[in-house]
Parts: sequence; structure tokens; C-alpha cells
Amino acid sequence: MKIALIGYGAMGRLIHSLAENKGHEVVVAFDEPDRDISAEEMAEKLSEAEVAIDFSNAAAVKRNVIACVTAGVALVEGTTGWSEQKAEIEKIVLDGNGAFLFGANFSIGVNLFYRIAAYSAELFAKFPEYETFLEEQHHSRKLDAPSGTALKIKDLVAEHIKKDFAITATRAGNIPGTHRIGFDGPADQILLEHTARSREGFAFGAITAAEWLVGKEGFFEFADVVDEILG
Repeated sequence: MKIALIGYGAMGRLIHSLAENKGHEVVVAFDEPDRDISAEEMAEKLSEAEVAIDFSNAAAVKRNVIACVTAGVALVEGTTGWSEQKAEIEKIVLDGNGAFLFGANFSIGVNLFYRIAAYSAELFAKFPEYETFLEEQHHSRKLDAPSGTALKIKDLVAEHIKKDFAITATRAGNIPGTHRIGFDGPADQILLEHTARSREGFAFGAITAAEWLVGKEGFFEFADVVDEILG
């Protein structure tokens, strides 16, 4: 598989290393100095790639989508914070017969945690004396708050818990990505927690998503990949 990397920070470099270990080839990488490149120029540089993996920034997502659709390159979108443009981006992808896959979090563990949280919410919805809360913590370099992962968990839980609940977000030091969903009752508390120990889980998931997406057309979420794995 021939891969283009959009964003070549710590995440991009890790994906590069893991992809090559799996026998894939990185044919082009767009680093921070490329932030002013146009979609047309970008599309030309993408010509050798089969799939692009984007961990850049939310402001560049629309441009990156246009470039990949123009070049006929599938795009795995790992950047968060662009949800307000989702309808517009989906139209660009579908009108251009492109392939696009996004996820609030590409960790397999987090995606299983989504299902655990949703099922727990379904159970606790039958016992209104329990109140729900959601907490997330990240290092101080993470800009968006709440995290995309926390917002996704809230959406899943809110399908069952109709009473609104807040997300508490903390940004400090070098805290690893941590998400907690809790159900607090008069006599006890149930707390579910996921803690990321490294970026490797996200990188591995993004490569898995790229392998799955090549050769497809459409607008997908990482949950579609996990659903297929789970059968």
C-alpha cells in the first residue's frame, strides 16, 4: 500500500515507522512548511499514493479532502475539531466519488470502550436514581476541549440517558489521554475508564483503517472498520 502522510509531527512519524514495518511505502509527506499549499498543488503531489492519512489540523481538513478527491486518493482523517463542516465535507466526497474515513479516536481499545459505555448507559437508563458524568484529561499541548473522543462518548451515552450531563475537561502537564464515564447513585458509584499509554494504538488503528479503505468509495467512520472486525 502506498501512503501519503498529511501532517508530519510525532503522530505522522510514528505512522511512517509502523507502516514501513508492515510492508507499506510512504511516498509523500506534507510537513508544517506545506501549510500554505493549495488543494490543486497538493493533488499533484498525491498522484503516486493510494491512500492518505491526515493528522494535521482542523483548519486544513477541507483543503485536504478536496485534494484527495481530486487526486483519486482515499483519505483517513485523524484530525478532530472539524465536525461543523461534516455535511459539506461529506458532499464533496460523495459528489467526487471519493473515499473518506474519519474517527474521533483510532484506538481499537477506545472503540471497544465506546461500546462498553453505550451498553452501560442502556442499563443505567432503567435506574433514574443514578446520575451520569463524563471526565476527560489530556496533556497541556492538546488544544481542543472537550476532546473528540469525549464528545463521541457523550453522543453514544445520550442515546439512552436523556437527562443532560456535562463533560469535565482538564489540560495539564503530560497527562496521557484519559476518559471516564461514571454512574453515581445514592449508595454506590460505577466508574469506567480508558487510559492511553502511548500514541502507538492510534497509529496502528489509522493504518488498519487505511488498509480497509483502499478500493472503496463512500463516507465512513472508524466504527465501520471495528464492526467488520467484530463480525
